[in-house]
Amino acid sequence: MNDRAVRGRGASSARDSGARRAKAADALDAGALAADAAGGLLGAVFGAASALRHDKPLHPRGIIYDARLRRAGSPVTWHCGWLDEPGDDHGTARLSRSAGLPPPMPDIHGLAITFTGDDGERHDLLLATTGTGRWGRFVLAPRADPYTRPYTSLFPYRSSQGLVLLAASPTSSHRPTRPPAAVTFRLQAARVSGPWHAFGTLELLAPAAGLADDPVRFDPVMYPLPDLRWPTPLIRLREPAYAAARRTPARAESPRA
Repeated sequence: MNDRAVRGRGASSARDSGARRAKAADALDAGALAADAAGGLLGAVFGAASALRHDKPLHPRGIIYDARLRRAGSPVTWHCGWLDEPGDDHGTARLSRSAGLPPPMPDIHGLAITFTGDDGERHDLLLATTGTGRWGRFVLAPRADPYTRPYTSLFPYRSSQGLVLLAASPTSSHRPTRPPAAVTFRLQAARVSGPWHAFGTLELLAPAAGLADDPVRFDPVMYPLPDLRWPTPLIRLREPAYAAARRTPARAESPRA
């Protein structure tokens, strides 16, 4: 093969590589624009709902618990200290109904947790009632009871090992007739379609002053978990909705979960 043919092939390969990079960049730009547009729409919807309700657009009523996260360490390595290593985190949790429907009507329940980590920073985790199967873990599921159903993060976090979903599954199947003073959930992590692996427990305990609601705000975008981040498209999608919710003051009322 002569030098001219070699140079021709090299130039063609460079052009192909450049074209692939350009297509990838265009795809990323299109994805970012789509996420921004969808996020802006969600922000507008949440803002309108807040204005109509004069309250949070979702999860307007709930119950506040003291929270303790006892991390035993995951049997599967995630290259994320918060999942892999034992530890104790203390904070606040809130159980709530997404649409605010009165019990015993089914609703999508939320389990929100905020705590201060070993790094001294605030960290928030938001979970919702879903299934736990391969596909059900991505589907919101209305339930009548918030204490005996599993919760998941619905969307995956990104660790240095890849995407990971988080879950809190109840350790008891007993359905209480009134909000209990103590509840325990098993904390779990899984790959997008993989099995769940327990890495600790979440204990919810009634505060000394008794069960009540409190206008606390949770924001997993502003206060991500240690060593875990949401993929950028999800941040673009969800941040406008959280920003809209933050602009409306919440009202504290009697507990409802």
